[in-house]
Amino acid sequence: MRVPETIQLWAREPAETGDGDGDTSDFRDYRDFRIADVFTGNPLEGNQLGIFLDGRGLDSDMMLKATREMNYSETVFFLPPQHPEADARVRIFTPGGEIPFAGHPTLGSAWVIGEILGKNSVILQMGVGNVPVELERDGDTITFGRMSQPIPTWGPYDRAAEVFEALGVPARQGGDGLPVEWYRNGPLTVYVEFPSEEAVATLAPDMGKLGRLPINLSCFAKTEDGWITRVFAPALDLVEDPATGSAAGPLALHLARHGRIKFGEQIQIRQGAQIRRPSVLYARVDGTENAIERVLVGGRAVIVARGEYRLA
Repeated sequence: MRVPETIQLWAREPAETGDGDGDTSDFRDYRDFRIADVFTGNPLEGNQLGIFLDGRGLDSDMMLKATREMNYSETVFFLPPQHPEADARVRIFTPGGEIPFAGHPTLGSAWVIGEILGKNSVILQMGVGNVPVELERDGDTITFGRMSQPIPTWGPYDRAAEVFEALGVPARQGGDGLPVEWYRNGPLTVYVEFPSEEAVATLAPDMGKLGRLPINLSCFAKTEDGWITRVFAPALDLVEDPATGSAAGPLALHLARHGRIKFGEQIQIRQGAQIRRPSVLYARVDGTENAIERVLVGGRAVIVARGEYRLA
């Protein structure tokens, strides 16, 4: 479904301009919004994203209230870019607060902005800097998007014993699976390998214990056609995420660093089936461990709803 061509970004004059942190008292009560299902081509699957096309005049508290009203894992607000190369500034909120970067908000935002501007590539200004997204089309219809993610930092995770306790599984023995490591590309994600798809699918974490760790936790395993992952983050007000783009790129890097895949090899990642929101993500890391060139994550999206939201 395409965003109507009559829509233009920031077509109306706001009560206040700038970075979106102004007084909302004399701005319009109604805001155009979209809902996208991201990392899927099918409505009512993938990861839901709330999208406000014009965030000017909304302060951070109002953005957070609107995000909690939407009640999705993330909601985004479009603002005029402050960087000359960017097409839009995008602020990302979870129900727990603002975050500098996330994958499915990046792809969903680029999908909508690409439709509105009619562009095959867009640059989004985010908390981590400018994030470019390439869009593939069939005629006028966007069919696939691929973001170039921030290159993560990484290291060993020193609270692995607490992770295994929260997951209710025995502590990792030497040589049994890849080392438990953290990666940061904005969010902090910890990666734990399991021996089978069934082992991942049947996990039932103690969310109280897991919530004491301020991390995203990616539990993953090899499958016949790629990889499966489940991502938990109760400390961030997110029990389980249907599709985590920010965790997909570092997963590919984790696998490449430890020889499970080759650098430059694209992997398919399935996520979300256990919470009835099946999603498919694609990730690739170009370069070498000592000279990473690009971390690419892609997938599809579909706009499932549009309208006006009353915020005040």
